Amino acid sequence: MMRVRGAETQSPGAAVTLSTPTRFMTELKNLDLSKDANARRVVKNETVSVEFAAVEGELMSLEGPNRYARGDALITGSTGDRWVVSRERFDAKYLPEDPTLAHGEPGAYRNRPAVVLAKQMNEAFSLARSASGGDVLHGAAGDWIMQYAPGDYGVVQAARFAKVYRLAAH
Repeated sequence: MMRVRGAETQSPGAAVTLSTPTRFMTELKNLDLSKDANARRVVKNETVSVEFAAVEGELMSLEGPNRYARGDALITGSTGDRWVVSRERFDAKYLPEDPTLAHGEPGAYRNRPAVVLAKQMNEAFSLARSASGGDVLHGAAGDWIMQYAPGDYGVVQAARFAKVYRLAAH
């Protein structure tokens, strides 16, 4: 048997039978990690670089599209990953690294330590960023689902999770 770009054939000149790998992805809805025994309480510890959007747009993160409005925070993490945080949520969750930087100006920011729920997935998955819909994020086996609050979700790749999150004290 010889291989031909994802196809198999019995012998030269024989009919080609295409074999396409099937990908399965679990679609998650109405997720509540507070009721999941496999969820962990974690805290993020990271300094990020922040710009603020001058106009509406979309940033493509590793996990999927992130739409943003004027004024939203466009964040680059310590691992080079990029994502969007709404301005209202950013103001509540981040502080300037340098106390002389006015909040809302571009620059380095640190997250306020807050316990969130996280669960590592054993299979590929997708979920909406919000219980009310919105951008759909995708994760691979080994990635983490983050639940920041009821109905507020994120996806973090396994390597990034290992670098910026730690287990929270009980």
